[in-house]
This record gives sequence, structure tokens and C-alpha cells, in this order.
Amino acid sequence: MPLLRKLTRTPLAPKPLTCPYCYERFPIRDILFRCNTRMSRTGRRCVAKTDGILEERTGNRRELGPVFSADGRKTTAVCPDCASETRYRVCPVCHSQLPTQFGLVDNLLIAMVGSKDSGKTVYMTVLLHEVMNRIGARLDASLLAADEHTLSRFRLNYEESLYAERRLPTTTTSAGTRDGRVDPLVFRFSVRRNGPIRQAPVHTLLSFFDAAGEDLVSQESVDLNTRYLANADGVLLLLDPLQMPGARQSAAPDTRLPGVGARYDTSVGVLTRITDMLLSQPGLLNRGLIDVPVAVVFPKLDAFRHRLRRGSPLTVEPPAGPRFDVADSLDVHTEMMGLLRDWDGVQIDQVMANNYRRYRYFGVSALGANPTSDAEVAQTGIQPYRVADPFVWLLSELGAVGREGRG
Repeated sequence: MPLLRKLTRTPLAPKPLTCPYCYERFPIRDILFRCNTRMSRTGRRCVAKTDGILEERTGNRRELGPVFSADGRKTTAVCPDCASETRYRVCPVCHSQLPTQFGLVDNLLIAMVGSKDSGKTVYMTVLLHEVMNRIGARLDASLLAADEHTLSRFRLNYEESLYAERRLPTTTTSAGTRDGRVDPLVFRFSVRRNGPIRQAPVHTLLSFFDAAGEDLVSQESVDLNTRYLANADGVLLLLDPLQMPGARQSAAPDTRLPGVGARYDTSVGVLTRITDMLLSQPGLLNRGLIDVPVAVVFPKLDAFRHRLRRGSPLTVEPPAGPRFDVADSLDVHTEMMGLLRDWDGVQIDQVMANNYRRYRYFGVSALGANPTSDAEVAQTGIQPYRVADPFVWLLSELGAVGREGRG
């Protein structure tokens, strides 16, 4: 993926599109349409029924209108059976209904991967909540669900469970036990570009795919996720420092440590398998290095706050402002490199430096405090720390937000 991708503002763009739900690629003209099953001017109406392809790909058994072919470069089409005009555009592979402006605005796919018990789901929930609220206000941006399924699923299964009920989520289901299906959350990110003249907002579709940790324990399970990772524009890679021997010894006394043994993989093991998979995709390489931007996120930083040196950039909030601050990010990156040495994680830095062209280290805390023993949020509540830094860096690398400084 290039450093800066120009936003696609016309449906006539020749480059392939990637479905934000199944991550399959196809030309825009191949987009299909679904009849709305409403009575047409001719007095005819199509009968709704279960879509076999949609059910097989996503598990959705809703009764819907039939799918038909038309010019996918257009936003509407007339059903050949009932003559009703429809605006429902669907993916030609999985038959999921595509977001309203799909193909008209940039479409960024963000894969989030990490080892088992690294806290990916908690991190994603807090990240999206923060971007919808505090971080969105800072960036002069908004983040809205791109479809009803994402809206209800994020609100009930993620946000309400964590923020209202104060319960930590259960382990993400492995794709290997879901017949290879994934269920991404798709959002519409809109941001205003600040300048001498107030400009119209730039819209970007964001697809978040949360891979289960056990999907990365063996090469066979990694293969199930090849399509999603290979077509991702950016990767959020969570490496739990509490799974590193050196870090476990320096964590705060009351820290809940993740399990160890055969059922759990090391951070280096997860990174190695992901790297091998990405290296096998020739379209992702630039002069022998993987060109997909990778934000390497070290979560649960609250467990090490007592060990941070005085004046550490990890002890302060990032600078306020609508742009990504490059200098602050580089300071954090350098600080995390030092912590990796203390945590016996030098091998991680060697793998990144020798295989990736664009990567950055981040230290975050989604909850801000150690959860209670019964898997509930601490009494102090959710107090996230630098949780949006990796996400904003990815957006700046992909041209969706501006940046302050160079590097």
C-alpha cells in the first residue's frame, strides 16, 4: 500500500475494490444489486427469500430480495423481474449489502491481530468509543456505523457490555470454528481538513477485523486469515508485554498475568507467523520489505507505569490538535524500543527492522487500571491512555488525517 492514497471520488475508478465484509477483491463494474421487494410501478413485487451465498459466507439467514446483475458503476438499478428501482448494492462474492458510498470514497481495511489474551477486543472497543467521543472532537472528525448490523452489534456486544455493565468481553471466537467466516465492524470516518478555507469533510470507510488469538498459533490457522491480512491497508498488531518473561517480572504486584504454556503463544511467535504470511504476498513488498503500515501496540501499559523513568513520553498525554504529531510519536517509539530491551523483546525489534518498511511502536492502556479478579472493570472505571495513537498514525500513513512534522 502506498504512503498516501488519493481518495476515490468517482465510481469510474479502474482499480479493484475490496469488500469491507469478506475482503475479496473485484472491479467496480462487478457490483451486484438486490431487489428491495417493494411494489413497483408495474404492480409487481419480488418475493423475499434466504440468500444461500449470503448465508454460507456470513451466516445471515434473513429473507431478502433476489440479487441481479447490472452496471455496478451506477448507484441504482432496475430489477429485471419486477421493474422496481433499487439502491441496494451488494458484494458480488459474499452478497453483503455494501455501504452507501462504497466505491465513491476511500475504503480502508484495518486488521487487528495479536496473541491470545492480548486484550484485542477490549482495545478495539475502547478505541472506537474514544474516536466517537474525545478523540473525534480533537480531530474534528466523526465515526459512525456504516450499517445496521455494525451499529447494533457494537453497541450491544461491545460498548454496552464494557461501559455500562463493566464486564470484560469473552474470548474472540476462532475463525476455525466459524467455518472460516469473519464478521468485521464497518464504520464511516469523516474528518474536516483544516486550512485557510473551510473545506468539505473527507469520508473514509473503515473495516475492522478482530482475529482470534488462537487463529495465529499455527501456520494452518494463519492461512484462514490470509485473505484478510493480505488485503488490509493497515495492521494493528497487539503484542502483550505480559507474555514476555522480562516484562512479567517487572509488572506491578497485583497485575493479572495471562496464561503460559502450549495453549498460549509468545509475542515473537505471533509476529513470526504474520510476517511469513505477509512475505508470501508479492504485491505487498517494496524492495524486499513489507510495505503495509503496521502499528505495533503494546497494551496494558498501566502495569508498568511505576517503572517508567521520570520525563518519559509515555507519562504524558499526546499533544492536542487535529493532526497526528510526528515528533511525539517518534519519542514514544524510541521509548518503547528501550522497554523492549528491558523486557527481553529485542528479537521483536529485529524482526520488524528486517522485514517491514513502515512500522511504529506504541504503548497504550485501554482500561487504565488492572481489572478485578472476576474479570470486571476496576472500581476507578475506564481511563484509557494513549489508546488512539496507533489508529491515528495508521490514518496519517494512509492519508486520511493530516500530520504535524516529518518522519
